[in-house]
Amino acid sequence: MPYRWTSPPSPDHPVLTLWPHRSLPRRGFAAMILFAFTMGTIPLYGLLGSVALWGILPFVLVMVGGLWWGLERSYKDGEILEELTLADDILHLRHTPARGAAKGWACNIYWTRAELHAHGGPVPNYVTLTGNGRTVEIGSFLSEDERKQLYVELDDFLRTQATPQP
Repeated sequence: MPYRWTSPPSPDHPVLTLWPHRSLPRRGFAAMILFAFTMGTIPLYGLLGSVALWGILPFVLVMVGGLWWGLERSYKDGEILEELTLADDILHLRHTPARGAAKGWACNIYWTRAELHAHGGPVPNYVTLTGNGRTVEIGSFLSEDERKQLYVELDDFLRTQATPQP
């Protein structure tokens, strides 16, 4: 799952960190570029020594460059990070997008509610946190099954943390 619960030095302050799934690691990225270049140049071997080689070679290089640019852009767009932290009785959500300024939300945990919107959201099984007069999304970049699991874990977390301890 592309999220995890951690406990910093104090177990009273858990942290939920969410990030987008990476199906192609950096090593696979390099292998894909090398594969595309190799496959693109195979037809050119028969044209070695001819003028036609110089007419086709730029298109092969543009194709490899376009693939590199597209994959690199995908990596940049995937640098999203969300952190949900509990400090004292205040729940903080910090959303750091790939581009732009980070956004934050805070609410007393006793008034926070997790909701799962099966329909009507921008994605199926949309998870939101409501409290302090605002509704914020969490984990919209996760897959549908991951969002369902996240909702269950968030709901359990909010229930156990909002219950007064004797």
